[in-house]
Amino acid sequence: MTVKKALIPAAGLGTRFLPATKSMPKEMLPIIDTPVIHYVVEEAIASGIEDIIIITGRGKRAIEDYFDDSPELEMHLAKKHNTELLKLVRDVSSLVDIHYIRQKEPNGLGDAVLRAENHIGDEPFAVLLGDDIIVNDKPCTAQLIENFEKYGRSTLAVEEVPYEKLSSYGIIKGKPLCDSLYMLEDIVEKPSPENAPSNLGAIGRYVFTPEIFDCIKEAGTGVGNEIQLTDGIRVLNRSQIIYACRFKGKRFDTGDRLGYVKSIVDFALQNENLREDILEYLREILEAEKIPEQGKADIMEEPSVDKITT
Repeated sequence: MTVKKALIPAAGLGTRFLPATKSMPKEMLPIIDTPVIHYVVEEAIASGIEDIIIITGRGKRAIEDYFDDSPELEMHLAKKHNTELLKLVRDVSSLVDIHYIRQKEPNGLGDAVLRAENHIGDEPFAVLLGDDIIVNDKPCTAQLIENFEKYGRSTLAVEEVPYEKLSSYGIIKGKPLCDSLYMLEDIVEKPSPENAPSNLGAIGRYVFTPEIFDCIKEAGTGVGNEIQLTDGIRVLNRSQIIYACRFKGKRFDTGDRLGYVKSIVDFALQNENLREDILEYLREILEAEKIPEQGKADIMEEPSVDKITT
């Protein structure tokens, strides 16, 4: 079985980025000049995906517009003979075949996945969360697909999660098979840190067999009274082996404010037109942060008046 379809859930409200996300989808927040979801779509394409379904919601029209043709803009750029930008705009709209399905209200990641059932049919498919960017020469999704094609079983991407963030992830219990691969024994949605089965959390990349749809339905509602994908995975694991893969690459959680800022800094440092200016600016900031501390140290080292007069 080959994986040629991918689902990108992008229907969340993005409350951590209010008020910006009141009128802009969080997936469209720019990493310098390119929206987050663009990098996710590029990863899917680089992994051999030919058919992408994006699950959107109310107020997410900007995502559809971004990947659509833009005749007025293209005409303007053509008149200005700005061939470089014209090519850039046209390349975006011709990336891949993209379909859109509306999730009428946010009801959990599991519900978002269910929206694509009719389009996916009985084929295996990948899921890429729309606010996770993963950078590696071999895309994370391609790594999961490789494992799926080898074993024919659903595969989750996992990474080590800091103790204080365990309650924000689906945390796995797994049987190690090699350095980077585990056989899933259990997965718990957002456990308290003291009750977490490990420090390995499922992040925003999956490859599933189509049986996951029935398993999500069977699981019903879970944490937050929403339909959780994690619960569907637990049900699937009763009848099928599931693998968890520690992927190779660097992940940016752009759905988190600090993760978003880090991604901008890292991508700017990789841009040859920005790198030196950004480095110089960072040096200035660090130097400015050091001055008050150095001043305090100098004051402490100065001899007191009493010591001078004696």
